[in-house]
Amino acid sequence: MLEEATDNEQIIERIAALDIGKATLVCCVRVPDERRSGRRLQEITSYSTMTRPVLGMADHLRALEVTRVVMEATSDYVRREGA
Repeated sequence: MLEEATDNEQIIERIAALDIGKATLVCCVRVPDERRSGRRLQEITSYSTMTRPVLGMADHLRALEVTRVVMEATSDYVRREGA
């Protein structure tokens, strides 16, 4: 039986999700459609993980007024002891 959730779910209007690999990352942005109330626009773009493209992506996300970015990565980004 379904029960009422007790968490504080948030609906984020302007969000980006990053799927990060070693050489490239894919960025999916979702923002409200200013022309059609209740609708959203989506953009999926690939970037190199080099500094200049990542900074360009950050500028683009700021221009779209993205307020939250989430990340998924399948590689090892933490330096291990003795490595």
